[in-house]
Parts: sequence; structure tokens; C-alpha cells
Amino acid sequence: MKLRATHIILIVVLYGLGYPLGAMALGELSAPWVLSIRFVLAAALLAGAAAFGRRRWPRGRQWGHAIVVGLLTQAVQFGCAYEGMREGVSPTLTALVIAMNPLVTAVLTASWLGERPTRRGVVGLALGLVAIGVAFAGRVTATGVDAALVLTLLALLGMSAGGVYQQRFLAAADPLPASAIGQFVSAMPMLIWAAVTPPDLGDPGLALASMGAMIVLSAAVGTTVYMAAVRRSGAARVSLLFAVIPSVAALFGWLLLGQVPGQGVILGLAIGAIACAVGGSGDSRRRPTAMEHPISAESRAQ
Repeated sequence: MKLRATHIILIVVLYGLGYPLGAMALGELSAPWVLSIRFVLAAALLAGAAAFGRRRWPRGRQWGHAIVVGLLTQAVQFGCAYEGMREGVSPTLTALVIAMNPLVTAVLTASWLGERPTRRGVVGLALGLVAIGVAFAGRVTATGVDAALVLTLLALLGMSAGGVYQQRFLAAADPLPASAIGQFVSAMPMLIWAAVTPPDLGDPGLALASMGAMIVLSAAVGTTVYMAAVRRSGAARVSLLFAVIPSVAALFGWLLLGQVPGQGVILGLAIGAIACAVGGSGDSRRRPTAMEHPISAESRAQ
């Protein structure tokens, strides 16, 4: 199905805002402490909302699938990305690396799900990569390739693999309780990491404000909307939105951190918007596989 306009707006805005908010929090507190607080509070908030709304929680094997999706899209993505930002990668550069999500997702969906993109999808993907390249090239030249950038690339892999895994094994699950499970299990490795890492606390007020906004807007609302969009429209189509998110993150970085976006970022925003409009309107074609019908039946049984 096509992406809903509300999904597009919320994912682009909330994910774009999440990077500078994360950078603000990391300026006042070390990465494992930020993520431990984020995951624990977000899990409690989402679990409470799911209980209040009497949402259906995953059953049987869906619990295991929800754990895998959560660890990939939360622990791996944000653990690596936040440590990379802590080591000097800017929030805009982080967003630009994560924006390669369409390319990685396309490769994974082709090999795991047997999906063939339409011509419009291919054109949208190509435009998305152009948008990323235009906005990203100057910053790669300035920053270089180091351990922090490698961590950010691992964050990208976690994001893409988690989205495709969700589409493959967790498509029928309600995204709200599934997201609560993912946040909770992701808190476990972060708490262990925090136990052996000094908090490096700076301004408590700024740390509290930035983390509060990040937990509500990014961890709770943003993650749930993302999972709902993947459930409705598929990981490959939703991933095209990440062509726009870097430039939106740059704009928020300018407003919150005083980082002025360059001309390449502004041009990337325009090209990325076209990529989403073109690629998001094309349906993918799926090649039947020998495992397709048994797994579909299993999902329905759960």
C-alpha cells in the first residue's frame, strides 16, 4: 500500500528531530546512560499506552521476532549511532549515513523477501542515492573514515535489517506493544554498558530536557509510527523517507545547535523529496518462494 501522508510527515519530522536531540543529550551524558534512560522510560510509556488502549500483544513466536526487531532497530542502531556521535560524528552526518537505508533495504528485501521494485521504485531509489550523495560528499571529505564512522555504518545495518526482519516475520503484530517489547529488551545491554561506563554528567537540566523530548517524540511516537508504516507499506518503501531526513535533521541542527546547513544539504532535501514522491508511489512485485505460503500460514496462526 501507499504511504499515508501522516506517516510520511511524522517519520520525517520526528526522526529528523531525533538526531540533534540525541546530540544535545550526549553533550551532557555518556551514550550508554542516555540510551538506558531512553529505552527504560520509552518502554514504560509504550507499555502503559498499550495496556490503556487494550492493544493485542504479540503471541507465541511473535515475542521472539519482536525481540529481534527491537535489538536491531533500537540497541544496534542507536547504540552504535550515539557512540559515533559521542566520538565526534555530527548529527547531520549520522542522519546522512542512516539515509543509505534505502540501498541496504533494497538489497536485503531482494535477497530475503524476493521483492522486485517497479521502475518508479528504481527511479526513486536512484534519486534518493543522489540526494544522499549531494548532501553527504562534503562532510565525508571533512570528517574522513574512522572508528566513529564505522559505528555509524553499523547503525545503518541494524536499522535496515530490523525493518526487513519486521516485514518478514512480524507483519501481523500491533506496532505499539511490539515497540514496547523492543525498547525493553534493548535497555538490557545498555544498562550493562552503563554499569561499566562513567556518566560524564554535564548540565542536568539540559540533559533532562533533551532526553525528555527525545523519549516522547523519537523513542515512543517516532518508533511506533515507523513500525506502523512498515507494517502497512513495507520496509523498502518506508526506507525511501530517509532520503529526506538528513536535510531535515540539518535544519533542526541549525535551530537547536546553531549548525548552519550547507548548500549541498538544501539541495539534498529537494532531491530527496522528489525521490520519496516518485519511489513511494510505486508498488513492489514479489516473487513467490517455496517458503512463502507456509510462513504466511504460520503468521496468521499466531
